[in-house]
Amino acid sequence: MTDTTTRPALPDHLSIDPRSPHYVAAVFEHDIGIRLNDKERNDVAEYCISEAWVKVPAGKTVDRKGQPMLIKIKGKVEVFYK
Repeated sequence: MTDTTTRPALPDHLSIDPRSPHYVAAVFEHDIGIRLNDKERNDVAEYCISEAWVKVPAGKTVDRKGQPMLIKIKGKVEVFYK
């Protein structure tokens, strides 16, 4: 078990893409979990709690830069440390 005092607060908006302004490296040093509509998701690329949405990859499709295409799914978002 890790001490909860060493964990940073989970932000309202977080992205896994290091090029994004919503990327926070300190959060990714710990395992985090994301629930959408009371179901845990492991494929979330970005989330926003206040706007109630997550972005997930749309299958194997990629854009012209090789990044996965993302679709936005709306619902109740809960984020927690595992």
